[in-house]
Amino acid sequence: MSRLSSAFTISALFLAGYANAQTYSATYLPSNVPPTTEEGQAGTNQCGTGLNQTSECQNAYINSLTDFCIFAPPNPGPDSTIGNTERIEVAWCTKNGTGTRLIPDGAITGAHFVQTPDFVQVTGIGNLTLINVPVGPDGGGELDPHGADGNGNPIGGLVFSTAFGPLQQLHEWTNFLSDSEFCFRACKPGPMAPTFCQHIYDVMGCAWNMPGNYGSGFDQCAADSGEPMGVYGTSTFFQGQPATPAAHPVPASSSCTTSSTIANGFLISGTAIAPPGATSSGASSAVSSVPSSGSGAGGSLTPSFTSSASSQSVSGSGASGSAKTPAPTSSGASPANTSSSAATRAAFTDGSERLILTVGSAVIGSMFGALFVL
Repeated sequence: MSRLSSAFTISALFLAGYANAQTYSATYLPSNVPPTTEEGQAGTNQCGTGLNQTSECQNAYINSLTDFCIFAPPNPGPDSTIGNTERIEVAWCTKNGTGTRLIPDGAITGAHFVQTPDFVQVTGIGNLTLINVPVGPDGGGELDPHGADGNGNPIGGLVFSTAFGPLQQLHEWTNFLSDSEFCFRACKPGPMAPTFCQHIYDVMGCAWNMPGNYGSGFDQCAADSGEPMGVYGTSTFFQGQPATPAAHPVPASSSCTTSSTIANGFLISGTAIAPPGATSSGASSAVSSVPSSGSGAGGSLTPSFTSSASSQSVSGSGASGSAKTPAPTSSGASPANTSSSAATRAAFTDGSERLILTVGSAVIGSMFGALFVL
């Protein structure tokens, strides 16, 4: 009887996840997103393409080893723990061109990117106090697109990727970070996305939620999806139960490539930033910030650095919300800028997805029949 109940629970959870994966109120691209996407949002989703270390952009990207972002506090200080700032985090990225803040070179000392059939994931270590995560007793925290009220942590935070084809929004994702460790997973749209990007294990940390490499060095691999966090055969663990199971083993990987660095080359000191090739004295010289042309609400600013040796400026195209064009990932998918409705509602149109729903319903019907016989 208990096995029948467990099987029924798993099937019901799967179908619930399938329904959730298909009922998002809107799907955006950086090119058509409004200034904000949720009530109470502190930052913006219209980020432009300029360069600004005080950007309030809340769009993150997860494309490859050298092109990913982390949500982190907007301001430094001992009170900027993840627990205190989870609603207002901003995007910090390794690559320029999306209107976000840049992660300073040297902040990340280990990053390991994997692409699986169901999700992309980056895990690693570093000195994340350089992106405003304080050393503190809370041990970090978890961010996801849901939050207690459904508006997300951060409110209005969006994630985009070219990992599964042309640039698209990935609705299901989860991001943990502390002052020395981070992990970020974003799931391929589909019925399994809520399962592989579960967000209910917020106190379990990176290694339990996202088994992977948390050592130094840099590499990118293809990998198996492994088991979803919290699912053990026909049983599902729920946070707070008396016995906590061990983390799943790290899934098998292949086709790995290593890199000596993921540096972007910019010289960053606090909110001051100088382009690659500038001297350290240039990064500490006078800074003036001007809005990049056409940037949206809260759009990015373009700092100009002037030194005694030369006068240099850093500028983006300034196109409001222009789509990112990142480097290809290991999947071989070529990035592309696409356009779509600002609010396209997902529909049950794919025949294979209908088959999954039908089979799931049949399984539940059989279980009810078995229960009646028992």
